[in-house]
Amino acid sequence: MRARKKSGDLTTAIVPAGTSFPLGALGQGLKEAGYKGRNVAIKYRSAGGEFDRLPALAAELVSDPVAVIVAIAPPAAVAAKAATSTIPIVFTTGADPVDLGLVSSFNRPGGNVTGVNFFVTTLAAKRLELLRELVPSATVIGFLSNPTNPASDSETRNVQAAARVLGLELPVVNAPAEGDIDAAFASFVQQRVNAVIVGADALFTMRRGQLVGLAARHAISGSYAVRFDGVKLYQAREQDRPCLALGVLPCVLRRASHRIVGMLPGHILGTSRTFLLPPPEQRSGQVRCNPPST
Repeated sequence: MRARKKSGDLTTAIVPAGTSFPLGALGQGLKEAGYKGRNVAIKYRSAGGEFDRLPALAAELVSDPVAVIVAIAPPAAVAAKAATSTIPIVFTTGADPVDLGLVSSFNRPGGNVTGVNFFVTTLAAKRLELLRELVPSATVIGFLSNPTNPASDSETRNVQAAARVLGLELPVVNAPAEGDIDAAFASFVQQRVNAVIVGADALFTMRRGQLVGLAARHAISGSYAVRFDGVKLYQAREQDRPCLALGVLPCVLRRASHRIVGMLPGHILGTSRTFLLPPPEQRSGQVRCNPPST
């Protein structure tokens, strides 16, 4: 399938599953791909963490129509793919795009979909291992999941398999909406978990301050698939009750990687074919943590 050209103009739709996306980095990528500000229009539609809104948002953009849809996170990518088989889609996903049904393979994605893949969900098992090393007394580690995220099943299976190898008890608690997070932590407290792994999910990224605060309040160490920018880590030392906050983040989530996402629409609408653009893979990352109080 060859992408449509629109007389040198580019109307790009941004559909994040959460609430934010670095538009400056996207604009830089579009500029490097040959599109200047004067001929780029961006339509921004956010689900605000409410994934059930994504199909309607995708359908709205398809009927507009736009030249390219940039879908941020698996729920948005799956909704966009279901809405159109003709408009090019550029995704970012932390889960395997083949398992999600977004592409046929990494070498030849096929159809109208390509994007950036950074394997966050497969890191959950490694985060569990690292958390166990940092909190060796932990024997019961909870896992917080959002079942409305298409990537949640594979991530949960990966963590459960790692827990069995480590001999850990792993209660799984679901939080499909913002209002469920407090109850999820109450469940963790009731089950006497020593630490919590927070799944990679746009809702949890949005609510990372709430998550760190709840973990601190209950003196539960936690591992998060997010950066801690803007989150007050000293909250994790409330009342001198020791707990650790660990953030594990693939480097692809930095500004430079969003620039790559911005370049892909320009290439698609230029001389490239969507199915000839394999999803770039990112496997390096960084770890940020606060030490527990002594």
